[in-house]
Amino acid sequence: MTRNYWLDGQQPDPGPPFRGHDSTDVVIIGAGFTGLWTAIRLAEAEPGLGIVILEQAFVAFGASGRNGGFCDASLVHGRANGARHFPAEIDRLERLGRENLAELVTFVRDHGIDCDLEETGVLTVADQAYQVDGLRAWVDEANGRAEPLRFLDRAAVQAEVHSPLWQAGVLAGPEQTVILDPAKLCRGLARVAGELGVVIHERTRVTGLARIPRGVRVRTVPWGPDRDEPFGLARRLGLPFAPDELIGRSPADGTAGDHDASEIVAGHVVVATSAYSGWYPRLNSLFVPVYDYVLVSEPLDPARRAAIGWAGRQGMSDANNQFHYFRLTADDRILWGGYDAIYHRGNGVGPAYDDRPLTFARLEEQFFRAFPQLAGLTFPYRWGGAIDTTSWFTVTFGRTMGGRVIHALGYTGLGVGAARWAGGVVRDFILDPGSDQLRLGIVQRGPFPIPPEPIRSVAVDLVRRELDRADRNEGRRSLLLRALDAVGIGFDS
Repeated sequence: MTRNYWLDGQQPDPGPPFRGHDSTDVVIIGAGFTGLWTAIRLAEAEPGLGIVILEQAFVAFGASGRNGGFCDASLVHGRANGARHFPAEIDRLERLGRENLAELVTFVRDHGIDCDLEETGVLTVADQAYQVDGLRAWVDEANGRAEPLRFLDRAAVQAEVHSPLWQAGVLAGPEQTVILDPAKLCRGLARVAGELGVVIHERTRVTGLARIPRGVRVRTVPWGPDRDEPFGLARRLGLPFAPDELIGRSPADGTAGDHDASEIVAGHVVVATSAYSGWYPRLNSLFVPVYDYVLVSEPLDPARRAAIGWAGRQGMSDANNQFHYFRLTADDRILWGGYDAIYHRGNGVGPAYDDRPLTFARLEEQFFRAFPQLAGLTFPYRWGGAIDTTSWFTVTFGRTMGGRVIHALGYTGLGVGAARWAGGVVRDFILDPGSDQLRLGIVQRGPFPIPPEPIRSVAVDLVRRELDRADRNEGRRSLLLRALDAVGIGFDS
């Protein structure tokens, strides 16, 4: 059984669903980071603009409430990946990313959002000897551009965070990464959006979009305990939702009928559902939802806390292709996630995939190899969530239905920070079509399309196996991975 640390005991009851018939300027589908930041940036730019957010479940239900809480400055999954796809723009994209992160931190402070934000920076560690030279080269190249990275040798990195696995490390400061509670950030953004006049309807499932003159008709049905007995039973048991009540079902299956249908007409619609965007078939070739899994420990007592060091409380990750990410929470638990990346045929997403005992057991085993001094530590929280991944490992933008429907998705794990910048891009599509940032290659050009099933499942599984083999073979990349590198498909981390 899964249990999400960020949401456990903190999630308020969802608000009322949308009912009836209405019109507004902008409808945003999805109340995660992309939807909330887009709403805020639109409302700040044009006060009085009518903005409605429709959320099938509740604020932060999807990837925004399931990630590790790393908020990174990168918009392109690292400089090397960004330079591969946007060589003429990489310096500007890195500058925009750093500015975005600094502005996000300032926004959180100015609006009193309590999301346990810590400006700790990030420590990347080598847990295999062959990775050391790569980390040293990374620092040399970055410091040549005056970026403040610090190389730590074996003694220094093990003094920083005590583990027999670490061979070396690279320390980046808070201008590159901060850590936070992502669900608290989402709830804070929802509060600010409401203060700016944005209306949020939770428990509202979008069932279809239709192009009409000067706008788009959005059809919805209510989704919640007033419609569905299993949902209400889950509430009485203290669970946020019954396992199959949210994703992958349609009104035709008996959960709602035509008599429940409502509709809202908008001048523009923003699809902000990221890994859960399979409901809009036009986007399916752009991304794959890959499931990632996380453990969170019991709180560390003083002896265990002292046994690991980690006085700087940095966010951490290792340097493998199939990497782990880990960090301390505000109450001194350890969050440990990553490694497995599981794709479910047909872009499958939903609560049924949140629980994967095999991966949870593997993560525990790997954790205790890294921290043998913590033997016996328990992990009361464990869950999974889908990451929206494009073939370039970068966010992608686009418009459909005559430019009236706009999407932004494909953050590949960077959405905690990059979604704020993406919200500004979507704002400009609607309010400032002559904006300079809309001429950026990352905005104008889309990634390589991902083939349909059954090729998609075979390809994703094959690449995953090849990445694992490279990790076990001192980083040597197979012919397949080198071929993908050559054509600019970013399977390099």
